[in-house]
Amino acid sequence: MTEVTPDAAATRLRRSPLHERHTAAGAKFAPFGGWEMPLEYTGGGVLKEHTAVRTGVGVFDVSHLGKARVTGTGAVDFVDACLSNDLGRIGAGRAQYTLCCDDATGGVVDDLIAYRYADDHVFLIPNAANTAEVVRRLSAAAPPSVTVTDEHEAYAVLAVQGPRSADLLAALGLPTDHGYMSFSPATLDGVELTVCRTGYTGELGYELVVPAAQAVPVWDALFAAEPAPRACGLAARDTLRTEMGYPLHGQDLSLEITPVQARAGWAVGWDKPAFWGRDALRAEKAAGPVRTLRGLVALERGIPRPGMTVRVGDTVVGAITSGTFSPTRKEGIALALIDTAAALADGDQVEVDIRNRPTP
Repeated sequence: MTEVTPDAAATRLRRSPLHERHTAAGAKFAPFGGWEMPLEYTGGGVLKEHTAVRTGVGVFDVSHLGKARVTGTGAVDFVDACLSNDLGRIGAGRAQYTLCCDDATGGVVDDLIAYRYADDHVFLIPNAANTAEVVRRLSAAAPPSVTVTDEHEAYAVLAVQGPRSADLLAALGLPTDHGYMSFSPATLDGVELTVCRTGYTGELGYELVVPAAQAVPVWDALFAAEPAPRACGLAARDTLRTEMGYPLHGQDLSLEITPVQARAGWAVGWDKPAFWGRDALRAEKAAGPVRTLRGLVALERGIPRPGMTVRVGDTVVGAITSGTFSPTRKEGIALALIDTAAALADGDQVEVDIRNRPTP
C-alpha cells in the first residue's frame, strides 16, 4: 500500500477555472465535494461577505456544482419519471428544484436544479460530490433514445447574489427581468452564457452558467462593473443558506433523510405515476414521519453545530443537522431533526448541548 501525503491528496482535488483569480484575491481554500474552492477572502471574511449579499451584491464561484445534460426523444418524460418534482408544471425556459431519491428507501441521493430547454433537452445541476452517482443512475435507466452526458468540468457557474445583483448585471447588458426559476440565453463580450434567476442565499440573485474556457473574462467583467461586488466564499454561502433554512445535502438531506422528514414534500410530484422512491415516500407520508426538520434559535450565547444533541429535560429528542452564528440575526441558529413523538410546536423550548452546557 502506498502512503498518500497531504500534498499528494490535495493535487487530486479539482480546481475551478477561476482558481488563479481566487489566489490573486487572497482566497483561503478548502476541499469541498472533491474540489478546492474559496472558503473566504483576505480583507473580507465571512461577516463582510455575508453582509455584502444581504445589503449589496456578492459574487460566488460555484463551479464545483455538477452539470449534466439529458437529450434525445422523450428526455423530459424520462427525467420526470426518475426525479421527484413534476416537470410537467413548467415549460421551456424554466427551472425547477427537484430530488433524486433512492427507489427502494426514498432517501435523497441528491437535490438538484433541472433546466427545461425543450422536450428533448434537460440540463441538470446537481451537487459536486453526487454528480457521478446521479449521472450513473440516470444513465443506467435511460432508454436507447435518451443520452445522459456528464459535463461537470465543461462549465463554470458564477452566483451573483444580493439586492443590487440586477443592477450589476444590467450594467453589463445582461438580462435581469425574467421571473424566478427561469433562465435566459445571453452574450457578454462575445461569450455565450445562460443567466438563471436562481440562487442559494434567499436574496434577489442570478447564476451565470458559462463555458469553463471563458470563465475568466466573465469574472473580470463582473468585477470591473458598478456597483462593485464583493467576492464571496463558501463559508458565507453556508451562513446565508442556513438563515433561509435551505437544506444542504449530506446534512439536512441524505440517503438516511427523506424529503418527507426534511419537509421538502413540496418538491415531490405526489400524483405522478412514477418517480424514484414513490412507493416508499407515499407510505411514509401516509404513516407520518418519525422525525422532522425544524428551525432553532439560541436564546443565550452559544453556536449550535451539526451533531449536537437536542433535549427536552433529560429526554433526547433529536440532533442538529446544520448550525451556525447568524450574522444577520446576531444569534445562534440551527436546523435539527426532531422526533415527532416529542409533539413539539413552534415556540416550544428545547436545550442543545453546546460545549457540554445545556443551552436553551
